[in-house]
Amino acid sequence: MTTDERTPAMSLRQRWADGQETLGAWLTLANTHSAEAVASMGFAYVCVDTQHGLIDHAAAMGMAQAIDLAGGHPIARVPWNEPGIIGRTLDAGFHGVVVPMVNDADSAAAVVDAVRYAPVGSRSWGPNGSLLRNPDYRAWATENIAVIPMIETVEAIENLDEIVSTPGIDAVYVGPADLGITMGLGPTGSDGDERFDNALAAVVDTCRRHGVVPGIHATAAMAPRRREQGFRMITVSNDLLAIKTTMTADLASAVGDNSGTGDADRLY
Repeated sequence: MTTDERTPAMSLRQRWADGQETLGAWLTLANTHSAEAVASMGFAYVCVDTQHGLIDHAAAMGMAQAIDLAGGHPIARVPWNEPGIIGRTLDAGFHGVVVPMVNDADSAAAVVDAVRYAPVGSRSWGPNGSLLRNPDYRAWATENIAVIPMIETVEAIENLDEIVSTPGIDAVYVGPADLGITMGLGPTGSDGDERFDNALAAVVDTCRRHGVVPGIHATAAMAPRRREQGFRMITVSNDLLAIKTTMTADLASAVGDNSGTGDADRLY
């Protein structure tokens, strides 16, 4: 079966329009083989992290191709809200961008402007990494590319309504680590703090009022809580964490340590 004969899976935007929950994986290691493997597992999206991940642009482009050809939906977290970076990332073949530290309406509008072609935005033409798989790329991009600014500071929570109501935003993605840090808490364990819990509730409520999908960075263990809170885009797995967790357990099992770590920590 050729690429043109494949029946494409629903895009993120199509799934969201259909009211579906979308569970995703997060990649921080620059490897096309692992990207392809993860994309074949059935996640609704696979996010390549070029902000905090160990991934440069050349590696990211190969990973986007591997994810796409494996039948997955590659999105990327870009390093910053900068139009050249966003455009280059989309040109590499990603189906959407997660953009960090969007704290006000102007920043949110800048994300939309960088993602969309004229007359909606000002993205420059040159999608060389995508044309082979999407010959009518301009129409495809208009229909399928997802615009996903991050909500990860107290300032963003204060400006939530203005950010979420920005025309052209498909979803917002909560970064709980930075949100907790800006609240004077920590990168983990903020659940249960009234300010943190209220902020998450505000994100979900504001998204519902404006028809935007609420997303959040999480784990498989946290997914039921996030689902109950109302999030519809939930990252549930991370390549580096999965390797560490599984291999630590394997080593502990192999040396006969049934406590979970024990000798495994010592042997490292």
